[in-house]
Amino acid sequence: MSSVPVISPTQLADGAAHTPLLDTAARPIDPVLAVDLDEPAGPAVLGTAIRRARACDRLLVGIAGGRAATAPTEAETLAAALDMTLVDQRVDSSGRPFVPVPDPAAALAGPAAAVAANPQAALVLAGLLRMAETLPVRDALDAESLAYSTLLGGAEFQRWLTARGPGLLPPPVPDPVLVARHGDLLELTLNRPARRNAYDRQMRDALVEALHLAALDDTVSRVVLTGAGPAFCSGGDLDEFGTTPDAATAHLVRTRAGAGRLIHELRDRMQVRVHGTCVGSGIELPAFAGTVLAAPGTTFRLPEVGMGLIPGAGGTVSIPRRIGRWRTLYLAISGTSLDATTALSWGLVDEVRA
Repeated sequence: MSSVPVISPTQLADGAAHTPLLDTAARPIDPVLAVDLDEPAGPAVLGTAIRRARACDRLLVGIAGGRAATAPTEAETLAAALDMTLVDQRVDSSGRPFVPVPDPAAALAGPAAAVAANPQAALVLAGLLRMAETLPVRDALDAESLAYSTLLGGAEFQRWLTARGPGLLPPPVPDPVLVARHGDLLELTLNRPARRNAYDRQMRDALVEALHLAALDDTVSRVVLTGAGPAFCSGGDLDEFGTTPDAATAHLVRTRAGAGRLIHELRDRMQVRVHGTCVGSGIELPAFAGTVLAAPGTTFRLPEVGMGLIPGAGGTVSIPRRIGRWRTLYLAISGTSLDATTALSWGLVDEVRA
């Protein structure tokens, strides 16, 4: 299955996942555990296991094969309390807690390796997703940003930053966001095609300014956001990572000068049309909109955990509200690329059309 310890629901109920998480050097011990959902459990054991799972400090991954489909009630109830569940794609896996894969046991290796490489980021993300699903959007954005700012000062991000080496910022472009008004329609276009519309400070500020125009003008009944060039948005400009003066300033900029909250406020009037590669903020921001249209061949990816970080443009808030916290965690932990067809079936986008 992998080197991840596997426990049964009965062992979970008995406290097997509740041993101390940190060693004497504050390093996580077994940060991820697998729970075998094919193992039967009676109602009393199941109830205790669910309570234990909800209070667990570790990242809990359910594993469900074909046998779990014959007793879906138990598997689904416990799966909802876990952080994610890998299930055989040949069985009914339409529920949000489930991530359909060809071989659930084998598929555990990828997320397990990612957690082992960056356990701090993975554990912070799992805890944040659990907490944020019940918070109002504004509060959830604050929580995400505070967690992100904390990880900016962590060893995992510093390791990634050192390995990457210094970046070279390109010269600013004259119009990072194109703005056009046609009657009651406001059209916005991300306009750094040479950088695959990498999301930098200049683009962020220009987008926020344009969104403020729509928010303040009731005669704008529709806002459409697109991207110029081969990709809608390739995510945050990596050359800017680690260049914010301090974590407190970064937090205020993300929450008080970011685009996510504005897109959420405009969601009933907002349509985003994505294409090509959508990485990080390239799907975190669109997911706030009321309607997301994807061109055929569009792909989506959340790479931040591999950098020792978490999604920081609102993705821990916007994406779970579309696909659930379980599948969001899977995308972020595994770093896997999601195709447009799957994104549509999960609800990450609302339509796929040319």
